[in-house]
Amino acid sequence: MEYVMAVLGLDIDKDAMQKAVMCCTYGLGIITTLGMYGVIQERVMSMPYDGEMFKVSVFLVLCNRLWAILYAVMMVWQKGEEFGNTAPLWKYLAVSVSNVAATTCQYEALKWVSFPVQMLGKSFKMMPVMLWSIVISGKKYKAQDWLIAAGVTLGVTQFLMTGSIASKHADKGTSFYGLLLLLGFLGCDGFTSTFQEKLFSEHKTSKYNQMVYTNLGSAAISCLSLLALGSNGFPACVSFIAAHPAFLTHAMTLSAAAVAGQWFIYSQVKEFGALVFAATMNLRQVISICVSYLMYGHVITILQALGLCIVFGALFYKSYLGFVKEQASKQQAPVSQTDDSIEMGKPHPDTVGKIIPDPEEGKPMVDNRN
Repeated sequence: MEYVMAVLGLDIDKDAMQKAVMCCTYGLGIITTLGMYGVIQERVMSMPYDGEMFKVSVFLVLCNRLWAILYAVMMVWQKGEEFGNTAPLWKYLAVSVSNVAATTCQYEALKWVSFPVQMLGKSFKMMPVMLWSIVISGKKYKAQDWLIAAGVTLGVTQFLMTGSIASKHADKGTSFYGLLLLLGFLGCDGFTSTFQEKLFSEHKTSKYNQMVYTNLGSAAISCLSLLALGSNGFPACVSFIAAHPAFLTHAMTLSAAAVAGQWFIYSQVKEFGALVFAATMNLRQVISICVSYLMYGHVITILQALGLCIVFGALFYKSYLGFVKEQASKQQAPVSQTDDSIEMGKPHPDTVGKIIPDPEEGKPMVDNRN
């Protein structure tokens, strides 16, 4: 690349080029790993294995949490952080309960509605998160924020009402159950992200410390849920794996993709800020939905396509407003501070106090680096 630019007589800024390459690498990693996560998730929950559907979604939650614990423990050890809990255990447990409920609803919904509907449902959570923030933290939002959330809500509603939304193998008329599960996901996930943010601000927990304890709690709750199901819990999962070995490969790949996505997310946010990450996630949603339509043969109407355009138009506009605001703040700041803030390897100022959605959408984190 440097040789080509030299031949063309273009000035080469090696640092800028390196940053651009790294940003694209992280972005591609996010889109690839989370795209894989979405494709496998839809395969496991909505497609049969030799005519038999997998039914115990909480087992997938347990697999994901075990991988996440391993990742978080490794990061705490690598960074030399304390392993002890920095917030009361009951608060971690509250997050864990809502997290397991949200993720289970997310997986279960795919039995009744298509993956694009589930993906849009995650965009729909803007309004519940804002309402939870007002109730729990007393936050205030500008009219512009409410208008963007209303635009997303309108687009999602139009998509749901103007075409088929059912999962390919769902019974006719059962998509209503999927929508109820998505509502459960929205409510629980909105509480999870808001309460986690409150933990960061009140107890100054590090994100990896919080990941260890919330995922330990989630794993314990998942195990108890599987035990409570009796023969429909662990024994049913073992029997299904024995009969369909491909399922175990899919389940492990699903969890590994989620953990790999976490690494790419934290790397991009740390070096390039939450705004770049938000734009990457918007692009990831568009690509994931398109891939789902191509791979699984979902049908889309013109009005549904228009609804998608409204949703992602509002989301990209929100990212654009954040970018404009960031540029304005940089112009007002001293040049030396601006240069220091973008040095590779240092926390980007735009990441402080921002919500960083986890690939496992039910586990948003807040990057509270000092």
